[in-house]
This record gives sequence, C-alpha cells and structure tokens, in this order.
Amino acid sequence: MSRTTLSRYLIEAQRDNHINADLRFLIEVVARACKAISISIGKGALSGVLGEAGSDNVQGEAQKKLDVISNEILLEANEWGGHLAAMASEEMDHPHPIPHRYPKGEYLLMFDPLDGSSNIDINVSVGTIFSVLRCPEGMEPTEQAFLQPGTQQLAAGYALYGPNTLLVLTIGQGVHCFTLDREVGSFVLTQENLRIPEDTKEFAINMSNQRFWEAPVQRYVGELLQGKEGVRGKDFNMRWVASMVADVHRILTRGGLFMYPLDSKTAEKGGKLRLLYEANPMSLIVEQAGGAATTGRQRILDLQPTQLHQRVPVVLGSKNEVERVTAYHLES
Repeated sequence: MSRTTLSRYLIEAQRDNHINADLRFLIEVVARACKAISISIGKGALSGVLGEAGSDNVQGEAQKKLDVISNEILLEANEWGGHLAAMASEEMDHPHPIPHRYPKGEYLLMFDPLDGSSNIDINVSVGTIFSVLRCPEGMEPTEQAFLQPGTQQLAAGYALYGPNTLLVLTIGQGVHCFTLDREVGSFVLTQENLRIPEDTKEFAINMSNQRFWEAPVQRYVGELLQGKEGVRGKDFNMRWVASMVADVHRILTRGGLFMYPLDSKTAEKGGKLRLLYEANPMSLIVEQAGGAATTGRQRILDLQPTQLHQRVPVVLGSKNEVERVTAYHLES
C-alpha cells in the first residue's frame, strides 16, 4: 500500500477546494526549507554551526549561528516562487519584501526560524514555526498588512527536529503529522487528525519564574502541586523542555497544558512569546486539534495585533485546564 506524502496530501486538499495551487506550493517550499534546516542541525559541530552568532535579534536576544542560518534558508527558499507578497521573521526588524526580480503573489509568510535555539548546543529538540496569511487586497505588503487576527490564518505548522524530523500542519481541516523519510527525502503522513484530550494530568511551565507570577497562576499551579491531597484530588506531573515546539508537540501527542503567563518580569513587554510567530500559529494548531488557547483572559486568535513583534501571555492545551486557568484570571 502506497504511503501518503505531503505533496499528495496537499494535492488532494487542492482537489477538495481546501487550498489553491499557490498555497499548496508555498507549503511545499516551506517543507523543503525545513528539510534543509534539519540537515544543518543534524550535522551540528561537524559543520561548525553550533554556538553564538555574535549578533542580537530585534528583541535584543543573542542569536545562535543556527538562528541566522535557518532564517536565511527560509528567506532564500521562499523568495522566488511567485506565491508571496512578503515575509516576516522573528529574527528581523521589518518585513522582508520579495526582490523586484521575482514575481509576487498574494500570501504573507511569518516564521520563527528556530524556536528553542537556546537548547541547540546541548542537542535538545528545537523547531521551526510558520503561519500563512493572505495580503489584504489593495494593500502594500508593509508591516500593517501582517497585523491580522489569528483567525485569518490560512495555514500554520511547525517542524520538530528531534530523533525524527516531523512536520505538523493544519490548513483548517484538522491537524496532521508528517515524518521525514530521510532515505527518499519526503515527508510522509504518519498521524491524522491529532486530538488533544480535554482532561490531563500534565502541565508545562517555567517554575523558576514562580515569584513573578500573578495571583491566578499562583493559585492554579499551587492546586496542581497539592496533588491528591488538594482540591484537584489527583497528582499532576510537570514537564518543561524550554522549546515551545517540543512542549506543544507533547501536548498534541498525549495532552497537557502549556503556560507562559504574564508576570511582573514580562508585564512591561506584554508577555514573553511573540503573537505572530509563536502564539497565533500554535493556537490555531491547538484549536484545530480540539484544545484551547488563551492569554489567560481572552482567546489568542481573537487578538488584534498592533505590532509586528508584539508579545502576549500564552495558556494552551487541554481544553478543561485552559478554561480553569482562564476562569481564575477572570475571577480576579
């Protein structure tokens, strides 16, 4: 029995009128770029790609060499196809226009080229997150064109570079997982219609920030830590990879809750994670898999972005736990 490759899946989605030819081609090009990033990561120290790049990104964070390499791979792969109006990256101050020598299309591509890159030097899983919007008709592909609510996303996905290289994708028709077959160089469909259980006994949060948390988060995590003897009446496990892609993939696989809440350390910036490059695409994926995603106060996908690099708090995963955390915030 023949296996369903990513290309075949996308062609069938086009035949069913879920996507058009340009969006299909765009997703295929992003997938090819992810394969190239996977190869660079796989070589590691053998090709001298580990360590600091000696530069900072727009957020003032020190860039790893692979941050810069991954960003360049995505830019170069997507410039020439004629399906994009512009691109925006977590690693760049401003949108990247399509060079004049290439035709332009109707889509906008946003990406975090290497999420969790602080883990790269210790060989822990990292990933690439991407999101696709349509450029508003009659609007130049400037920063303003990217400032659309997450509900407007046409596709979102991430690549996870771990023991296997995975591509998790939604085009608004559920969430599907493709595994890179390294021998033939193709992503192959290995899991269909991923679903996040509504209840869970796992949570992911950076406990080192506990002293900075707001009262609703202190209350919620405190209840989890009480275990069977507390108000929840059951024991919870905590998992924290410090790579959003890895933490979210675990939740997609077996349920759980991921939190990077607002706290006194990040309040001035609005939160820790970037709305356009991380929160929106991951929220679409999680909702398509039956989960929920909020800031603790409102649905993430309903937020109207005001800046290209806007940050927001994130609470996502198993629906009933997200609703409990959100209720605690609204009560306070």
